[in-house]
Amino acid sequence: MALSTKIIRRRIRSIKNTKKITKAMEMVAAAKMRKSVNAVLLSRAYSHAAWQAILNLRHRVDEGHHPLLTKRSDMKNICVVIITSNRGLCGGFNSHILLKTLKFFDKNIKNPNLKIEWIAVGKKGAEFLAKSGKNIIASFPKPETIAGTQDVSGISKIIIDGYISTQYDEIYVVYTDFVSAMLQKPRIIKLLPFEPVEDSELGSASKDTIKEEAFGEEYLFEPSPDAVIDLFLRKLINIQLYQALLESTASEHSSRMMAMRQATDAAGDMIDELTLIFNQARQAAITKEIAEIAGGKAVLENS
Repeated sequence: MALSTKIIRRRIRSIKNTKKITKAMEMVAAAKMRKSVNAVLLSRAYSHAAWQAILNLRHRVDEGHHPLLTKRSDMKNICVVIITSNRGLCGGFNSHILLKTLKFFDKNIKNPNLKIEWIAVGKKGAEFLAKSGKNIIASFPKPETIAGTQDVSGISKIIIDGYISTQYDEIYVVYTDFVSAMLQKPRIIKLLPFEPVEDSELGSASKDTIKEEAFGEEYLFEPSPDAVIDLFLRKLINIQLYQALLESTASEHSSRMMAMRQATDAAGDMIDELTLIFNQARQAAITKEIAEIAGGKAVLENS
């Protein structure tokens, strides 16, 4: 019994150390989450307005002004940008988005000759896709601190050049949309060709459904439509990727904070349970010793 209490005491000490680590990780994740959420909220309205501007422009400008406005009737190649995390210990953050993505494309892509190429942002996504045998054309580590749109410029260049050169007929972006600290939703949106995002299986780029609005204003381009549209479309695609990265980062820190909080609470429950077991074992040992002493005394008195 003495050995048993020693083992239990050692386990309690070990779990207490683990609890300290998970609590510290929860606090770090909470601090990062607050900073990331502030960045998301500051840029979200601008990102949505930019997407609305793209949709309005698409209806007022002829497709011939720029290849990014052109729709392809014959689908041969698709590029998917998927954003995950570099590290684990963030609950179901990575598994939810990866499984939803594979399920979506398996369900909706009926053409067996259609090729899908992947751009992975985050080491976990790249590892999963590689193990699944997917065709990864580029892999980027997810920035720990997002400085600005320059963090997605490499991805933006790949997909824009690929669409203009007709290497890709559709471009999708997969990320986790931040709703609250308790709720994060995987999103799959079609970035190219430009289409309104409906609140459907594809998900939504915001809490509210983004729809095209019929504005009567005409656009005046200076110095020329081609020059303005080229710069405008490239910038706005960059903004959409940047916003997706911000949403994913805020969601990751929120998911990690909740996972570490649950781990801390679970460690506390285990400590309470083991403490109860330890006290019972110690009480049983003391009772046994008292019984042995009483029994020994009785034998001496009767002898």
